[in-house]
Amino acid sequence: MYKDNQLYVAHAAAPIHIIGKMANRHGLIAGATGTGKTVTLQVLAETFSQAGVPCFMADMKGDLSGISQTGGLNKFIEKRCAEWGMDTTALAFEGCPVRFYDVYGEQGHPMRTTIEKMGSVLLARLMDLNETQTGVLTLTFRIAKDEKLPLIDMKDLRLMLDYVAKNSDKYATTYGNVSAASVGAIQRALLALAEQGGEQFFGEPAFDIFDLMQTENGRGVMNILAADKLMLQPKLYSTFLMWLLTEIYETMPEIGDMELPKMVFFFDEAHMLFKDTSKALIEKIEQIVRLIRSKGIGVYFITQSPSDLPETILGQCGNRVQHALRAFTPKDQAAVKAAAQTFRTNPAFDTERAILELGTGEALVSFLDEKGAPSVVERAKILFPLSQIGAITAEERSAILNASRIYGKYESVVDRESAFERIVKQREEEAKREEEAKEREAEAKEQARREKEESKRSKKRSSTVQKSLVGSVLGTAVTYFAKTFASQLARNLTKKKKR
Repeated sequence: MYKDNQLYVAHAAAPIHIIGKMANRHGLIAGATGTGKTVTLQVLAETFSQAGVPCFMADMKGDLSGISQTGGLNKFIEKRCAEWGMDTTALAFEGCPVRFYDVYGEQGHPMRTTIEKMGSVLLARLMDLNETQTGVLTLTFRIAKDEKLPLIDMKDLRLMLDYVAKNSDKYATTYGNVSAASVGAIQRALLALAEQGGEQFFGEPAFDIFDLMQTENGRGVMNILAADKLMLQPKLYSTFLMWLLTEIYETMPEIGDMELPKMVFFFDEAHMLFKDTSKALIEKIEQIVRLIRSKGIGVYFITQSPSDLPETILGQCGNRVQHALRAFTPKDQAAVKAAAQTFRTNPAFDTERAILELGTGEALVSFLDEKGAPSVVERAKILFPLSQIGAITAEERSAILNASRIYGKYESVVDRESAFERIVKQREEEAKREEEAKEREAEAKEQARREKEESKRSKKRSSTVQKSLVGSVLGTAVTYFAKTFASQLARNLTKKKKR
């Protein structure tokens, strides 16, 4: 419940609030499975919505979809109200404005980004590349940028890698050596990523993060990501969340502390963000988490144990709700002790022991005070939500999706000219030039052959003419001499007869 710039989320001896201007100092909701983390998340989210603050949350089991529907009075709520002296008739049960999203585009608006917006670092992490392969990927991104070859979807990157590999000699002196083995490894990783749903995630229209920061009738819109299928691909899930956080950090202007956050993110199963993550990437996450609050963005991590988060990240979470933990092993006991040590001690009870004794819906709570200092930890009961607890039907989800203000904006894929089309066009033009060159070469050879044949025929005709001329001369000479001889012979015979 929201009132007087305070978010009422729990009750001990008195109501416990998150101060509005401290809500962007991030938070943590921790506890074992079945202790009430999801309901706590729902209470916080709908309270932010009442305050006009939009939220983004991943819905692992579909349970959070109930925040879209009006809740109702039940025996549990009646009992809580009696404990706290609240009038049940004054409760205003109502749902929140909701938009559903889905990376796969099945249960909500598709959420896409482009390959180049994801960037080589996050993409390398998503594909689990080694240092050498990451270097080749980074080099490929740089060449694509320098040669104005936009990397939009996976077919762009696949062909770009092939293009770089085939022209490696051309780029070696400027960008560095390109290993054919590394290119092959990246191509195989891309095929594996496609199997995880990468084909749907990368493309256009790219998602506009400002669509998350909207209100309806003065209430913050609850942006719910269907993550039941996405959860089965932990690398894609964690990289998607990291991209979203990075995109908001790089896009939003600096606004400093506000009376209320501009937006709040709830990252469920937060341990996935840090599992098998390199030190460099953890430092990047830490930097974003530390600085994004100056953009008016609050980030709340939901996980089983505080130890699931790196200490540098945990130190940024000023508002904390710790549900019960179980201690079956020495490792579990160490986790309980570590969780207890993160709170400012309350002399009224043993924090470590309380963590083990908490019932469902109970939690240890510590929020930041007006000066930004952690308050003394309180053992409290989390407020009940005013919206429906539990999943909604497929028909209800479909109705909400179809009535969304942004319905139709992302549903159809746009495939504009990018690296793939330009490289294909370039290769077609090169092939055409090569074909034309071959044709010119063939024509030149044919011309040379014809000229050679003509030369042979010319020489043959010349030889024939010469032979004919000689024969004619000889024939004329023979005829002349024959006639002369005959005439002479006739004269001689005539002279003899006269004698």
